[in-house]
Amino acid sequence: MRRKDREINDSSAIEAFIAKEKILRIAFYDNGDIYIVPVNYGYINDNGKYYFYFHGAKAGRKYELAKHSPEVGFEIDGNYELLKADIACNFSAKFQSVIGTGMLSLVEDNHEKIKGLNTLMKQTTSRHEWNYDDEMLNGVAVFRLDVEKLSCKAK
Repeated sequence: MRRKDREINDSSAIEAFIAKEKILRIAFYDNGDIYIVPVNYGYINDNGKYYFYFHGAKAGRKYELAKHSPEVGFEIDGNYELLKADIACNFSAKFQSVIGTGMLSLVEDNHEKIKGLNTLMKQTTSRHEWNYDDEMLNGVAVFRLDVEKLSCKAK
């Protein structure tokens, strides 16, 4: 990180930010192209090791890339506030962001699928437990992102 003065190392501040945001952007490398897709997410912090869950269709570009190009980048941003000025180039903004890299996998085990979907739903609705029938579980792709590197900064 170039601007070390903006780096956040406080793990509780990082977790609080991740806990309140709702959109994670996943960046895939696709044979020379970059493909970025925003997703709703849920997360688990296991002693400083983050796991993000999200869901999607069992078809399409995201699904195929998850199977064949599992090394991804990701980004979460928020706390945006425009800082106005009298001169255009003096405008700035407050913000906070988390960026990182990790390995993406498709969750096949129904027990972990339920765990992942409940984690996602908790982030989205604050409700912890949901019921899923077999048709739902069989019809949805659940993705798990195992974070390898993560950094956070704010202005």
